[in-house]
Amino acid sequence: MSIKVMKVGIISKEEYIRRTIAIAKGTYTPKRTDPKIWFESLNSMSQVLSAENQALLKLIVDHKPCSLVELEALSARRKSNLSRTLKTLEKYGIVDLTKVNGKVVPKVKVTDFKVEFGLNLSMPVPKTEDNHLACA
Repeated sequence: MSIKVMKVGIISKEEYIRRTIAIAKGTYTPKRTDPKIWFESLNSMSQVLSAENQALLKLIVDHKPCSLVELEALSARRKSNLSRTLKTLEKYGIVDLTKVNGKVVPKVKVTDFKVEFGLNLSMPVPKTEDNHLACA
């Protein structure tokens, strides 16, 4: 499998809403280089990209299981737990779950992650009168 990098961003919920509204209004156009998925905090990102989930992704890449039953045997994790975890990873675009002959086959779409965060990562703040505070 070739290396596929996904850019991940960290912004507050309020900033994410403001960014989404600006995109919908057409006042902000996301750059091609912007993160593709967003988390509210490093903590929420670490839950999705935990060491356990990274090990699971590596297991899928290395062994290419043909079903969740096969992955259950390889990982020593229960099928219900695997299913829940894989659905979360699919929601973020990290894995693809495809039905083949009635079996769910997991495929890793992203192997590496680049995390970006900062005070104004999501979009530049437009200049307005409110942005200028008088200094005393």
